[in-house]
Amino acid sequence: MSPSGDHDRPTPITATSRRRFLTGATAVLGAGLCLTGTAAADSRRTATGTAATATVYIAGDSTAQTYRAGYHPQAGWGQTLPGFFTPHITIANHAIGGRSSRSFVEQGRLAAIHRAIRPGDYLFVQFGHNDATVGNPERYTSPADYKEYLRNDYIRATRARGATPVVVTPVSRCSYNMSTGEFNVSFPAYVNAARAVAAEERAPLVDLSELSRVFLTRLGAEASKGLFLWLAPGQYPNFPNGVQDNTHFQTKGATEMSRLVARAVSTLGLPLSGEVIPAPRRSSV
Repeated sequence: MSPSGDHDRPTPITATSRRRFLTGATAVLGAGLCLTGTAAADSRRTATGTAATATVYIAGDSTAQTYRAGYHPQAGWGQTLPGFFTPHITIANHAIGGRSSRSFVEQGRLAAIHRAIRPGDYLFVQFGHNDATVGNPERYTSPADYKEYLRNDYIRATRARGATPVVVTPVSRCSYNMSTGEFNVSFPAYVNAARAVAAEERAPLVDLSELSRVFLTRLGAEASKGLFLWLAPGQYPNFPNGVQDNTHFQTKGATEMSRLVARAVSTLGLPLSGEVIPAPRRSSV
């Protein structure tokens, strides 16, 4: 599920090397990735110059990734999320295409977040799409291993740094079941594993799988294509031949997914919950 333009391929790493990466690796940006919010997070200042109260880091894949203008209208929900929080919150989106819960750790991308994260910050973690690619050994992570990566590397290691991990179940694909009249649950084994480990570790959960599935079902099969990267030839210069992509979102779809995330966060009873606003305060793309 690597986005177009992302040629940064993960390299298998031994357990010993993995521990070394966790303490000192540097994240590398993919060709399509625009890492937003990092400078603001480092300085602890918002664009308005006021002191930021917290930074939300995002660890995830291409469905959450921030894309450069050359990929418009493709967007990820992490890209549009800043508009749903007050200026007190900085979003540092480290999501990048083609990564699983395992490869994100092995490449040192989580270590880069953990070097920057501070007490009172948050880590939103959404994986599952690439973990499920059985035919790709660089990405594939069994549901059981996925669960343990979430538990040990994302939840416990983040808490050890005084920050709050928030588990996000994998967002739904454009997969409609005509016999039931509903959208299918995408990657159910990983959805269930994420829910289970969040419950076991008493970690906050944003069940984006269910929220997006219900939202898409209400919208309907045909209308939902307008949220995903379904583009006609000539409709956008960046996709001259058109595209029918059931995984990735265009801007309006990413905005709706980030709206679902923000609404769920508002109900979690976290300090962050009070920083959610009902409608985008500014353009995030």
